[in-house]
Amino acid sequence: MASLKDKILFITGASRGIGKTIAIRAAQDGAKIAVVAKTAEPHPKLSGTVYTAVDEIREAGGRGLACIADIRFEEQVQAAVDATINEFGGIDILVNDASAISLTPTLETSMKKFDLMFSVNVRGTFLCSKLCIPHLKKSDNPHILNLSPPLNMDPKWFANHVAYTISKYGMSMCVLGIAEEFKKDGIAVNSLWPRTAIATAAVKNLLGGKAAVNYSRKPEIVADAAYFILTKPSRECTGNFFIDDEVLMEHGITDLGKYSVVSGSKLIPDFFLYGGGQT
Repeated sequence: MASLKDKILFITGASRGIGKTIAIRAAQDGAKIAVVAKTAEPHPKLSGTVYTAVDEIREAGGRGLACIADIRFEEQVQAAVDATINEFGGIDILVNDASAISLTPTLETSMKKFDLMFSVNVRGTFLCSKLCIPHLKKSDNPHILNLSPPLNMDPKWFANHVAYTISKYGMSMCVLGIAEEFKKDGIAVNSLWPRTAIATAAVKNLLGGKAAVNYSRKPEIVADAAYFILTKPSRECTGNFFIDDEVLMEHGITDLGKYSVVSGSKLIPDFFLYGGGQT
């Protein structure tokens, strides 16, 4: 069976949420994970730090490396890449999870927020990919996975938060371009996005608090889907825009009830797929 044992993962935004959950799932196989994030000290509103994530990775059976880095800055990302190479000897997988979000219409989007989203979401994803690719080329099954939505040019996906949509679509366009550019090198580049809201700090703080969390799925559904993608042969799986539950169903997992925060509850559909409401 496919496994991530001894694979080396470089995961941005892995101090909490989906990024950390992907890291822990890989650690259960005995993977080695560079936790790349800004949070060195506990945040008053957000749980977890780079160091607590490394502790959880070790408890799950993997090896962790704390890499404190803001992916907006090239020298910090390069230092994290260098530390990963020095500690583990290579990079097999890059997961671009780190993201900035502001669900605001045009007139309410400050340029500071605009610049943050584009610096993290688009530039950060491109930068991390650029610096990891020379090492990925040396892997026997290299993967890049971006946590970004499928591309859809219907105006309704842009109207409510045009800046955020463009920035996330920028991550998805990196999938299209980098997948094609490095297909000859056997580097798989794919996107993964959830069908529903996921119980993370972003949902709690931006989409309705605890009530929204109760209508969400657990991050484990995205992590399990990511696991299936990252264990595929890289030369046979690139340039795709995956949805988490579709990946699981393709692998015979049809009972998704265990992923709901509240068993049997209605779920908030992701707004890049449905545009709001409940299902």
